[in-house]
Amino acid sequence: MSRLGHTRDKIYKTVARQLHGVVPCWVCGQHVTQQAATLEHIQPLSEGGNSHVENLAISHEVCNGQRHAAGRVPASPASPGQVQRRKAAPQQADAP
Repeated sequence: MSRLGHTRDKIYKTVARQLHGVVPCWVCGQHVTQQAATLEHIQPLSEGGNSHVENLAISHEVCNGQRHAAGRVPASPASPGQVQRRKAAPQQADAP
C-alpha cells in the first residue's frame, strides 16, 4: 500500500471512530465508504497547500474529481471558510 493509501486509511478510521462510523465527504457531506474514500487537499497544492494531515480530508472520488474539474469549491455563505455542502437526499422508509 502506498504512503498516501496508508494515510487515507488512518484518517478514515480516526474519523469513523470519532463520529461513530459515519465519515462525511468533505465536499458533499454525504457518508463515504472506506472503499470509495480518497484524500482531498483542503488547500490545493497549486495554491500553496501541503500534504500534512491538517490539510487533508476524506471525500468521494467523484466529488474530488468534480472539484478539480470545476477548479474551485463552493464556499458556504453561512459558515465562512467552510465548504458549501449539498443537502442530503430525503431518506425513504422501506415499504412493508
